[in-house]
Amino acid sequence: MQETTDDYLKHITEREFAGGIVQQAKALGWLVGFVWNSKHSPAGFPDLTMVRPPRVIFAELKRMKGKTSVHQEQWLHELRDCPGVETYLWRPSDRDQIDEVLA
Repeated sequence: MQETTDDYLKHITEREFAGGIVQQAKALGWLVGFVWNSKHSPAGFPDLTMVRPPRVIFAELKRMKGKTSVHQEQWLHELRDCPGVETYLWRPSDRDQIDEVLA
Protein backbone atom coordinates (compact mmCIF):
# COMPACT_ATOMS: atom_id res chain seq x y z
CA MET A 1 0.00 0.00 0.00
CA GLN A 2 1.40 3.37 -1.02
CA GLU A 3 1.65 6.10 1.61
CA THR A 4 -0.08 9.34 0.63
CA THR A 5 1.43 12.77 1.11
CA ASP A 6 -1.07 13.47 3.90
CA ASP A 7 -0.04 10.27 5.71
CA TYR A 8 3.62 11.21 5.38
CA LEU A 9 2.99 14.73 6.72
CA LYS A 10 1.09 13.32 9.71
CA HIS A 11 3.87 10.90 10.62
CA ILE A 12 7.07 12.84 9.96
CA THR A 13 8.94 13.50 13.19
CA GLU A 14 10.11 16.95 14.14
CA ARG A 15 13.70 15.69 13.97
CA GLU A 16 13.22 14.43 10.38
CA PHE A 17 11.49 17.67 9.43
CA ALA A 18 14.28 19.78 10.95
CA GLY A 19 16.96 17.67 9.29
CA GLY A 20 15.49 18.31 5.86
CA ILE A 21 15.28 22.05 6.43
CA VAL A 22 18.84 22.23 7.78
CA GLN A 23 20.17 20.29 4.79
CA GLN A 24 18.26 22.50 2.33
CA ALA A 25 19.29 25.74 4.04
CA LYS A 26 22.97 24.79 4.10
CA ALA A 27 22.84 23.82 0.42
CA LEU A 28 21.45 27.30 -0.31
CA GLY A 29 24.24 29.07 1.56
CA TRP A 30 22.58 29.68 4.93
CA LEU A 31 24.56 29.46 8.17
CA VAL A 32 22.34 27.33 10.41
CA GLY A 33 22.23 27.02 14.18
CA PHE A 34 19.79 24.75 15.94
CA VAL A 35 18.74 23.67 19.38
CA TRP A 36 20.21 20.20 19.81
CA ASN A 37 18.68 19.52 23.22
CA SER A 38 16.11 21.90 24.67
CA LYS A 39 17.04 20.89 28.24
CA HIS A 40 20.07 23.16 28.04
CA SER A 41 18.48 26.05 26.15
CA PRO A 42 16.25 28.90 27.28
CA ALA A 43 12.62 27.77 27.47
CA GLY A 44 10.90 28.32 24.14
CA PHE A 45 13.95 29.42 22.13
CA PRO A 46 13.20 28.74 18.43
CA ASP A 47 14.45 25.49 16.91
CA LEU A 48 16.43 27.02 14.04
CA THR A 49 18.44 30.19 13.56
CA MET A 50 19.51 30.85 9.98
CA VAL A 51 21.70 33.63 8.67
CA ARG A 52 22.49 34.61 5.10
CA PRO A 53 23.24 38.34 5.09
CA PRO A 54 21.35 40.53 5.08
CA ARG A 55 18.69 38.14 6.43
CA VAL A 56 18.24 36.53 9.84
CA ILE A 57 15.54 33.89 10.34
CA PHE A 58 14.26 32.22 13.50
CA ALA A 59 12.01 29.23 12.88
CA GLU A 60 10.00 27.16 15.32
CA LEU A 61 9.22 23.74 13.90
CA LYS A 62 6.19 21.63 14.79
CA ARG A 63 4.67 18.39 13.69
CA MET A 64 1.33 18.74 11.93
CA LYS A 65 -0.69 18.78 15.16
CA GLY A 66 2.02 20.11 17.48
CA LYS A 67 1.17 23.05 19.71
CA THR A 68 3.44 25.94 20.64
CA SER A 69 4.14 26.59 24.29
CA VAL A 70 3.67 29.94 26.00
CA HIS A 71 7.45 30.40 26.02
CA GLN A 72 7.72 29.63 22.30
CA GLU A 73 4.98 32.14 21.53
CA GLN A 74 6.76 34.74 23.66
CA TRP A 75 10.08 34.23 21.85
CA LEU A 76 8.43 34.45 18.42
CA HIS A 77 6.49 37.55 19.43
CA GLU A 78 9.55 39.35 20.80
CA LEU A 79 11.72 38.42 17.83
CA ARG A 80 8.98 39.49 15.41
CA ASP A 81 9.18 42.98 16.93
CA CYS A 82 12.90 43.28 16.04
CA PRO A 83 13.45 45.16 12.78
CA GLY A 84 14.90 42.99 10.04
CA VAL A 85 14.35 39.70 11.86
CA GLU A 86 12.11 37.11 10.20
CA THR A 87 10.21 34.60 12.32
CA TYR A 88 8.27 31.55 11.21
CA LEU A 89 6.27 28.73 12.69
CA TRP A 90 6.67 25.92 10.19
CA ARG A 91 4.93 22.57 9.84
CA PRO A 92 5.63 19.84 7.27
CA SER A 93 2.73 21.13 5.16
CA ASP A 94 4.53 24.49 4.76
CA ARG A 95 7.10 23.13 2.27
CA ASP A 96 6.17 25.62 -0.46
CA GLN A 97 6.61 28.58 1.90
CA ILE A 98 9.86 27.15 3.29
CA ASP A 99 11.24 26.69 -0.23
CA GLU A 100 10.28 30.27 -1.12
CA VAL A 101 11.76 31.78 2.06
CA LEU A 102 15.07 29.93 1.78
CA ALA A 103 15.55 30.46 -1.98
